[in-house]
Amino acid sequence: MSSVVKAVGVAGVFKDIDPRVRIITASLLAIVVVSLSSFLALGSALAGAFVVFTITFAQGGMGAALKKVLAMDAFIFLVLIILPFSTPGTPLFSIGEWVASEEGLFKAIAIAMKANIAVMLLLSQVGTIEPVTMGHALHRLKVPAKLIHLLLFTLRYLNVLHEEYSRMRTAMKIRGFRPGTNLHTYKSFGYLLGMMLVRSLERSERIYGAMKCRGFRGQFFLFDEEKIDLNDMVYGSAALFALGAIIALEVGYVSYV
Repeated sequence: MSSVVKAVGVAGVFKDIDPRVRIITASLLAIVVVSLSSFLALGSALAGAFVVFTITFAQGGMGAALKKVLAMDAFIFLVLIILPFSTPGTPLFSIGEWVASEEGLFKAIAIAMKANIAVMLLLSQVGTIEPVTMGHALHRLKVPAKLIHLLLFTLRYLNVLHEEYSRMRTAMKIRGFRPGTNLHTYKSFGYLLGMMLVRSLERSERIYGAMKCRGFRGQFFLFDEEKIDLNDMVYGSAALFALGAIIALEVGYVSYV
C-alpha cells in the first residue's frame, strides 16, 4: 500500500474526501461485491471499479497499482484453473480424463471478477491514504487501539527490517556464501532467520523503552478535529447509490431466475 501512496503522491481525485468515508464506502462495496451471483451485477460493478481505478491513478502510480492487481491475479490463477475440473456439473470440455464443467467455469470467472473488483476498489479508495492518516481515521472509527498500533508499527518498521536483512545478506556474500540446494544453504538461511528474529526482538525492546521514556501510554492523542463536509456527503451518497444499483441488479436477476 505504501508504494502506491508514494507513487500517487496522494494526488488522486479523491484525496480531499474524508478517509473515514472512503474506508467505510469501499468496505461496504467490497462486502456486497463478494456476495453477488449475477454476472450482470458483477459486470456493472467491474466496469464501475475500473473507471474509479483509472480516474484515481490517471495522474500517476498506474504502473505500481496495476502490478498489485496482476500479482493478485497470478496468486489465484492456479485455483481458477483447477476449479472447472473439480466442480461437478454439465460437461463443457475434457483434457484426457479431466472433465471441466460449465458450472465450475462460471464459478471461476465469478471469483476472478469479484477479486479484481475488490482489489481495484480498495487500492483506489483505501490504498491511496497515507498510513498515519489511515491510523487516525481508524481510531476515529473506534477500531481497537492495539490493532491500529500494530498496523502503524508494521508499516513503520518493515523498511528497517528489510535494511537489516540486506546488511546480513551482504555480510554472508562477503564471506563467500553462495546459495544452493544443499544442507549448508538450508542451515545458513535458518541462522539468518533466527538472527532476524533475535535482532527484531532486541530492537522492539529498545523502541518500547524509548517510547515509554517519552511518555507513551498506549493511547492516541489527536489534536485535529476532522469533520464531514458537503464533498464527503456527496461522495458517500454517490457510493451508496452505486451500492443500491448493484443490489437492485442482483435482486432483479434472482427474482427473474
